[in-house]
Amino acid sequence: MSFTPVSFGSAGIEIAAHLHTSDTPAAGPRPALVVGHPGTGVKEQTSGTYAALMAERGFVTLAFDAAHQGESGGLPRGLEDPAQRIEDFKAAVSYLTTREEVDPERIGLLGICASGGYSLAATGGDHRVKAVATVCTAEPARQFRFGADGSQDPAVFQALLDASAQARTRAARGEDPGVLTMFPDTAEEAGALGGEHGIEGWEYYCGPRGHHERSAKFLTWDSVDKMASSDVFRAVPLIGPRPMLQIIGERAVTAWMAVEAHQAGTGPKELHRIPGASHVDLYDKREYIDQAVEKLTDYFTTHLDK
Repeated sequence: MSFTPVSFGSAGIEIAAHLHTSDTPAAGPRPALVVGHPGTGVKEQTSGTYAALMAERGFVTLAFDAAHQGESGGLPRGLEDPAQRIEDFKAAVSYLTTREEVDPERIGLLGICASGGYSLAATGGDHRVKAVATVCTAEPARQFRFGADGSQDPAVFQALLDASAQARTRAARGEDPGVLTMFPDTAEEAGALGGEHGIEGWEYYCGPRGHHERSAKFLTWDSVDKMASSDVFRAVPLIGPRPMLQIIGERAVTAWMAVEAHQAGTGPKELHRIPGASHVDLYDKREYIDQAVEKLTDYFTTHLDK
């Protein structure tokens, strides 16, 4: 297996990506997948893992860093803009249509965590996408508003909006607006804030389990108010009659978001649970990833007519 560093434009921003291809010769152009990373992630982490494994199964795969994050361009750094994230997926599809090894009529999207939500929205608005699948679907705006498990006190998000408004005022006055730190200093503190899910996220992004130097440890404050008016699931009914698959961990506290998206689907749809897996388990634990990849391979082989 091999990948090639590539780049493409997304609303005037240069996006850094890895193009994964199989070493096995093909008779003609192959089906292709755009693979998006979790919130604060980068292409060298879980999206790269899935991209490599799906390339081994005969798909051309493109794992990219979101604009304003990772190796991609865009200022300010650490901005989480739902509209731009959706545009990044569409721009990635445009790039794949220019590659001679890709069949432009057989392109699908694979979104992981936050990119799960964004990939659903991108599919709803882009008919070039023939099938979409997600792994541990999450929707950042919902997670900020309601918490990972959906039970957060509404006052928490109101306080974040207060802080975002104050940061915008500081920036307008030429002062440092500051940033929203995404992770506490220790796993114990993460657990106090978010239970097992918080601990696992800290271990993956901040500890040796999955740490990468370019994964985002903060967001700009205006990311918060951009998410306040975002609802990427509004586009889900537009996906039909194209198919939609969501894979979630049986123990994932975030599963309610995938259920909500599933209920909004109007075409062929499936919600597939991986026994014993949590949300973050599907980022890096091969005993769960391999089950997901097997399901994804069957799904995309069927719906991209491989």
